[in-house]
Amino acid sequence: MTRTAVEEQEFQYNPRVTTPQVLEFLDRAVAWSREARGRLGGRLDVPYGSRPLERLDIFPTARANAPVHVFIHGGYWRTLDKSHYSYLAEPLTAAGALAVLINYDLCPAVTVPDIVRQARRAIAWVHAHAADYGGDPGRLTISGHSAGAHLAALALAQGGDGLPAGMIQGAVLISGVYDTEAVRQTPSVQADVRLTEASARAASPYQYPLHTSAPIHVAVGAGESPEWIRMSADYAAFARQSGAPTTNEVVAGHHHFSITELLADRASPLTRSLLGQLGLA
Repeated sequence: MTRTAVEEQEFQYNPRVTTPQVLEFLDRAVAWSREARGRLGGRLDVPYGSRPLERLDIFPTARANAPVHVFIHGGYWRTLDKSHYSYLAEPLTAAGALAVLINYDLCPAVTVPDIVRQARRAIAWVHAHAADYGGDPGRLTISGHSAGAHLAALALAQGGDGLPAGMIQGAVLISGVYDTEAVRQTPSVQADVRLTEASARAASPYQYPLHTSAPIHVAVGAGESPEWIRMSADYAAFARQSGAPTTNEVVAGHHHFSITELLADRASPLTRSLLGQLGLA
């Protein structure tokens, strides 16, 4: 059946359209994460700023002076929460990493550039305080899913309020949304994120050169829309041209909402990539 122009835009840039069973995956993530927090404990809702959602969850490991990993959740900058992804801390801490999951304010209460600044502040806070929780700030890596991958990409970029060069030692970007102008043209998402031409440009990772030579692994599900897969390929090419050693993986058998489930399995290639950047593979 032929799609209208609006339907095609939604199909390409709204993963909930391509994955009708999204609630099944989100419900499973909530259940897995609740169980993981019960086993791990951790320090929950530690403030990194003064706003209500400027909070992070810290899951220590038994290893002293452990490498540190920060995960940024997705949700198209308008929904979801760090608590949906506590389960991915379990393989990390078992391997000997300090795991930190961050929250940020959501659109439309704030703008996407506001959220970019919050993510950077959260990572800077983790770098400054990691040693208090048994971590080595000199071995800090990041990852993110969907909008979280976009925020991680901006954390690697130069900017007026950017992070110091060399702070981040590696990044795994999963099913990221990197084309902010395309988002602005997607009605169901734009209704909440309210990007302007100027804010879309300001929040584009292509506006700023990278200030890292750390490895970047860009992954996307083979079951995602062609344009979503294209965004990952384009960003990987940009990062590579900017001088960062970058790999681009299209993960067979997975779509936008199943791909993060791989992070629950220490033996999965995606988790091994993440652990490899931490020196724990």
